[in-house]
Amino acid sequence: MPYPPPALINDFAIRSFRDTADQDYIAARLCFRSALIPQFHWASLQALEKYLKCILVLNRLAAPKTHDLGQLLQVLKTGGRLELGLSPQTQEFLAYLDTYGRHRYFESSWSVEGHELVLLDWTVWDVRRFAQVLVPTEISDEPERADRLQAEVRRMEAAAGGHPQRYSIPGGTLEKILADPKHKSRSALVWQNGCFGTSFRKKVKYWPGLAC
Repeated sequence: MPYPPPALINDFAIRSFRDTADQDYIAARLCFRSALIPQFHWASLQALEKYLKCILVLNRLAAPKTHDLGQLLQVLKTGGRLELGLSPQTQEFLAYLDTYGRHRYFESSWSVEGHELVLLDWTVWDVRRFAQVLVPTEISDEPERADRLQAEVRRMEAAAGGHPQRYSIPGGTLEKILADPKHKSRSALVWQNGCFGTSFRKKVKYWPGLAC
């Protein structure tokens, strides 16, 4: 049985993982704003899990059947197809979600300091930028396309040193929501968001000691 065409696999990865993760991310923001912290943790874990699995599929690495973000990162690290230059802050928050996000039935106690939404926004931005086609998926890919992909990698890596809102993924669900002032999810996405929006804000508000 022949393998599906690369374009079909890529489309599956983006629609099934990245687009759904974008929706989970907005849901997590709504939960945090409503002080539904266990739900915030779970939705955040779901979003980051799907972003990582999208990256795995786009790079033709087998995605393990797990909610463990550390395990998914390890597969990416050892796969050798694409190096994720994630910030230490991102890696710490992913470990935080591995600790608290998987508990849906109050198996362990939890507490939040109030700034977790800011950390989620940054972590999503930092991980999500890799959830696109950045490396050739076939040896036969034309050199011109490979050059375009490398140019996108350079643009993406350079974005880490600038304002997050200056970088966007063409055709992304979050980008479509931001472009539509009347979209019902837009207000939930841009509320106190320093990473996704159009205002290039330098400060966001958070409330220390939100819940425990």
